[in-house]
Amino acid sequence: MSKSQETAVYTHGHHESVLRSHTWRTAANSAAYLVGSLEPHMKILDIGCGPGTITADLAALVPGGHVTGVDHAPGILDQARATAAERGLGNVDFAVADVHALDFPDDTFCVVHAHQVLQHVGDPVQALREMRRVTAPGGLIAVRDSDYAAMTWYPESPGMDDWLDLYRRVARANGGEPDAGRRLKSWALKAGLADITATTATWTFTTAEERAWWSGLWADRTLASAYAERATEGGHATGERLRAVSAAWREWGQREDGWFCVLHGEILCRKEA
Repeated sequence: MSKSQETAVYTHGHHESVLRSHTWRTAANSAAYLVGSLEPHMKILDIGCGPGTITADLAALVPGGHVTGVDHAPGILDQARATAAERGLGNVDFAVADVHALDFPDDTFCVVHAHQVLQHVGDPVQALREMRRVTAPGGLIAVRDSDYAAMTWYPESPGMDDWLDLYRRVARANGGEPDAGRRLKSWALKAGLADITATTATWTFTTAEERAWWSGLWADRTLASAYAERATEGGHATGERLRAVSAAWREWGQREDGWFCVLHGEILCRKEA
């Protein structure tokens, strides 16, 4: 394993303020580019499944198939299992896994899916090689990642600018690439994939409810999550600076004219038959 793989860590962690966002994610709002290609019998691997909300949606969409959700953090899988159980899904299971070295045979899955994963790993090209390896001939590799440098908002805010600069520096110090969305096609080509459809999609937060939710989770995450600890312990920010960034998020959230857009890069790759 390379040094980058050894040192890459999940920047956000699994604080409540992080899971507030993760549990909001669905196949509809986070995997629409893939959903139209699914068939009822498919066997799917969902990498970086987190609390399992997208995993459960995928399982419901393949009632005659099966979904395996994997994550590097064992603790979060209990919540994922509870999510599946609450929905009465019997065609889903969960396991701990490292995307750089998946513990599955070659040509196992019809679809291998990863949402917001490659931005956090030490070697995204190796991760894609592994995803390709465990995908059956003719199957699909589906990857979606946000691109922090492409995120945009209104009105302008020096505190929000500071948030973006700080987050990108902390994420890179952790061994990740926060501007992953724009790099997905390049990484896929380097991994040996050829049949690649590259698209984009957005999340937009502008209503009073959306602003309150999005600003609140980032305001809290800036002060209380693993990201906050890594920002201070890594020497990237003082507690005073984090409090100022958190306050800027809350101020933005209270603006009636507030608008925030998250850009995602997406790739849908078909493995050669």
